[in-house]
Amino acid sequence: MNDKDSQQRYRANLQGEVDGAAVYRALAKSESDPKLAEVFRRLAAVEEAHAEFWRRRLGDQARTLSPSLHARLLAWTARRFGPGFVIPTLAATEARDRRAYDDQVEAQGTRLPADERSHARIMSAIAKRSGLSGPELAMLEGRHRGGGGNMLRAAVLGANDGLVSNLSLVMGVAGAAAAESTLLLTGLAGLVAGACSMAMGEWLSVTSSRELNQKQIATEAEELRELPEEEKEELVLIYQAKGLDETQARALADKLLSNRETALDTLAREELGIDPKELGGSAWQAGAWSFLLFSLGAIVPVAPFIFLTGTAAFVASLVAGGIALMAIGVGTSLFTGRSMVFSALRQLLIGAAAAGITYGVGRVVGVSLS
Repeated sequence: MNDKDSQQRYRANLQGEVDGAAVYRALAKSESDPKLAEVFRRLAAVEEAHAEFWRRRLGDQARTLSPSLHARLLAWTARRFGPGFVIPTLAATEARDRRAYDDQVEAQGTRLPADERSHARIMSAIAKRSGLSGPELAMLEGRHRGGGGNMLRAAVLGANDGLVSNLSLVMGVAGAAAAESTLLLTGLAGLVAGACSMAMGEWLSVTSSRELNQKQIATEAEELRELPEEEKEELVLIYQAKGLDETQARALADKLLSNRETALDTLAREELGIDPKELGGSAWQAGAWSFLLFSLGAIVPVAPFIFLTGTAAFVASLVAGGIALMAIGVGTSLFTGRSMVFSALRQLLIGAAAAGITYGVGRVVGVSLS
């Protein structure tokens, strides 16, 4: 990289830090909770220290930078409407930029990369407005993490995937005027193929998540070993964000960090939202549940062709699929808060549209092939 490219990168880094400091200062001034306001002030101070680092890198090329228009708008919004209007946007920005310095040679060996990751975690917690509890932060990572409501959503959506995809598949083949044995074979093949695909995808997702969690915990252990004071300061900020005053936060941090094993467990849970004993759950269990839920939905439009023949089997498949779609709609209303009738009818219309389209495509293709 030539010197001109480096200078442009330094200026971009400097602008980002100036913007961050300005927004954090605005949040601190508009925040009514003094403990949280202090957290914002300290985050602003860190951003200002980062800005000074890049000013020194620029040397004679450094110039006074004002916050960008975007940062000024965020700051104005925070002052005018309160921090709550800005925090989600800032949390998303910090999450996006949390690894901005990881590959920059100048930042290696400094606190810049670790600080950026720390800010992302702290702002995620503040955005949730419920502290840095592990399950809540983990819910940000995907639909298969978190509490019972999230599990219900995953179960309903898994069954819906199987039902809609296999109902559409069966109707598409029926539209081509295939024999009943072909319909049954197609439906069963679609069930097995789809369930295996979902199970393997879920297994890979959870396994990748577990591997990432293990890597993050290993990184945390290294930082705890090499930079214990910085980790302590980060933990103090976290507990202040939860509502403790600085004295209480420091006392709690000192107590937790007095034992290295307890300290690592605490940092993993509080900073990363990871339960070291679970690491995101069992990949095999997740895959098995995904296979089962998809299969339960997919068997509905196929079952009538096992017991019936002719038009009766076709009609029964449609009726059974419609009833199952409405049942899934009722299930979705449990976590969306919408009317059960509305959700059931909406789900029925969506499923019917998918089945109708594939039936029509099958009909056209079947006629063309004939």
